[in-house]
Amino acid sequence: MKTRGAVLTGVGGPLEVVDLELDPPGPGELLVRVHATGLCHSDLSVIDGSRIRPLPMVLGHEAAGEVVEAGPGAEFAPGDHVVLSFVPACGACRRCASGRQALCEPGAVANRDGTLLGGGRRWTLPDGTRPNHHLGVSGFAEYTVISDRSATLVPEDLPLDIAALFGCAVLTGAGAAFYSADVEPGDRVAVFGLGGVGLAAVLAAVTAGATQVVAVDVVEHKRKLALTLGATHEAAGGPDAVTHVRDLTGGGADKVIDTTGVAAVLEQAYAATAVGGTTVTVGLPHPDRTVSLPALNLVAEERTLKGSYLGSCVPRRDVPRFVDLYRAGRLPVDGLLSGRLRLDEINDGFAKLASGDAVRQVVVMQ
Repeated sequence: MKTRGAVLTGVGGPLEVVDLELDPPGPGELLVRVHATGLCHSDLSVIDGSRIRPLPMVLGHEAAGEVVEAGPGAEFAPGDHVVLSFVPACGACRRCASGRQALCEPGAVANRDGTLLGGGRRWTLPDGTRPNHHLGVSGFAEYTVISDRSATLVPEDLPLDIAALFGCAVLTGAGAAFYSADVEPGDRVAVFGLGGVGLAAVLAAVTAGATQVVAVDVVEHKRKLALTLGATHEAAGGPDAVTHVRDLTGGGADKVIDTTGVAAVLEQAYAATAVGGTTVTVGLPHPDRTVSLPALNLVAEERTLKGSYLGSCVPRRDVPRFVDLYRAGRLPVDGLLSGRLRLDEINDGFAKLASGDAVRQVVVMQ
């Protein structure tokens, strides 16, 4: 079938919205009509070359839509509403078997190579080129083919522009607070970086019962937004951020979450963590970047430093959990949504994301 999609052909962009030929779904695969896809810094990092992916590629990894056709053996049926997540978990490797589906080994290989979980590519450009898939989703297209292992069923009355946020921002940010940092009632929490992921972490920390939530960012309007979402304090990002956080929390936060993907900010997040506390990082820095941390206090202060991918979540377990919290009014993720765009406006949307003017925009397909 023919569809339109946003293709990245070279580092630096721009994305080109072009006509594509899309093969039908194979065994265990789904043809999905995409309704909405979020613009995320993980897409931006592919565009600017911070994350190396095989090009050309149809971008977009945070999406929701409706199943149109199910391939042989697929678990879903036409008409099902699904959220797409960016790790196609096989369910059988040793990581999946241990409950760590975010680290699925075949899924990681497929994402690295730009294929679907079962291998191969389903796109064709008019010149015969076979573009790659982005993290098994490629949501910046009117229709996409995915592995059914990338999909989670959601209620039909959940608005799909909101549902899309659960595929990355909510899983990654809320999961980092609930699972990776294990925020508990009474904790003092700081979140560095207030994009969609960081603000989702703020929401989850509030829901988990943190008594203090300090929102840190260089952009003032993001800090103010965090306050409306439940953060108790704000601190300007920059050289004085550590001092501000430590002063506000009485010596450091018990749980600190860094979402920026900037090595120097991770060092600040660690420095802002209290004795016995936990620092969690979810951002994806350039692979050449390293961090320098004082080794002594890691032991003498019983510190914990850990990474969190996909919020340490299991999408088919946690998307329904987080949707239930949203519908109960306890995780108001609609507050993250700062704009809706047409597919043809996607480059303008990424310019706003790069400048810090927008938090979470979604492309809504016409």
